[in-house]
Amino acid sequence: MADHIADGRAPGPGQPALGVVMLDTVFPRPPGDIGNPATFAFATRYQRVPAASPRRVVFGQAEGLGGAFVEAALALQAQGCQAIVTSCGFLALHHREMAAALRVPFASSALCWLPTLYQVCGGPEAVGVLTASAGALSDAHLEAVGGSARSPRAGMDEAGEFARVILGNQPEGDMARVGQEVVETAVRFAAAHPRLRALVLECTNMPPYAAEIARRCRLPVFDLVSLARQLMAGAAAR
Repeated sequence: MADHIADGRAPGPGQPALGVVMLDTVFPRPPGDIGNPATFAFATRYQRVPAASPRRVVFGQAEGLGGAFVEAALALQAQGCQAIVTSCGFLALHHREMAAALRVPFASSALCWLPTLYQVCGGPEAVGVLTASAGALSDAHLEAVGGSARSPRAGMDEAGEFARVILGNQPEGDMARVGQEVVETAVRFAAAHPRLRALVLECTNMPPYAAEIARRCRLPVFDLVSLARQLMAGAAAR
């Protein structure tokens, strides 16, 4: 069963709130991370799915947890959230099941950006995906949300601090080093693919470093935080 965790910024009367379906994690979440309420100017509510560890979701495709993720999303909808996202881009594999159960706008992953970016950037080859694990991010993950296997992909070093802290779900870590690894991986990726016109950050723990990635790579950067803000802008306009 989904486990409610503390609200972020509690919504006032008539104010929209974003719902976030959370993995079961203990690692640090600096501002900019989807799981840090300070990331957003609007209210947020969080619903954790017990036993949904990073490794189980990233490398195990969240096997056996599909129903729990749907239940968590429905709980957030029942609490009045006007839009819902998740805390892991690998949940793209469960996007259709979760979206079909909801009445409100839902984005399982930053990969939901891909179809739109293909149209405005000139096709799949022009849109790169930076992911927590290139080996685990399959064609099926991209295709589940309208993406294409032709999009270039790059993943984090499996022996680095990012993998140790985030994928290993450690309560403490050198977050400056984590950020450095993310930015340097993005820079190498962009240099290896000079035709790229945009980058998508699959991992919701990468947006704290999005501005530096954009500056160093000289490319627009899209992530689930920016997509959540777009969804909430639409909700606020209703």
